[in-house]
Amino acid sequence: MSISLVVGLGNPGRDYAHTRHNLGWIVLEALAKKHGLSWKTQSTFDAEIARWDFAPGRMLWLAKPLTFMNDSGTSVAALARFYKLAPASVAVVYDDINIDLGLVKVSVTGSAGGHNGVASVLEHLGDGFARYRLGIGPKLPPQMDLKDFVLGKFTPDQLTLIDQKITHHLQGLELLLTHGSDHAMNQLNRRDPS
Repeated sequence: MSISLVVGLGNPGRDYAHTRHNLGWIVLEALAKKHGLSWKTQSTFDAEIARWDFAPGRMLWLAKPLTFMNDSGTSVAALARFYKLAPASVAVVYDDINIDLGLVKVSVTGSAGGHNGVASVLEHLGDGFARYRLGIGPKLPPQMDLKDFVLGKFTPDQLTLIDQKITHHLQGLELLLTHGSDHAMNQLNRRDPS
């Protein structure tokens, strides 16, 4: 089943713009910019939506929920219901503290791994969606509160690394959309992107 909806998780508002928790938005916005897509706020879904004519006969929707991270699932489920999409037709792009910054992994099942946005999607949509996990780890210093870390801003050096890796992140996401989860997992989960 091909993916028809790509959701980037993040928090709305200027205060959250360059935080680690918003890396899903950063990558999705870069994807939209690369393909000349424009965002429109859709209050019905509490999200910003961009339509993408991905291939002949295949249209995709990009979405950034405006619900704040912990309630992302309400927006994702509303979109899936409206477009009559099973979880397998949805990809969620988000930050993952268990993956080193600059790396990416794809998975389809598993727990939320302590990520409240993913927990909300699991609660409202159900399991089976593709997970495009963008590394933001490791948490430094280790004793720092998780919430403070994920809501903290990237350092200038980290932003430089993200800029260097954005092409890799977009290529990986496009691979997922073109060839599906299994192929993307085989290619991305074991490849050194340097």
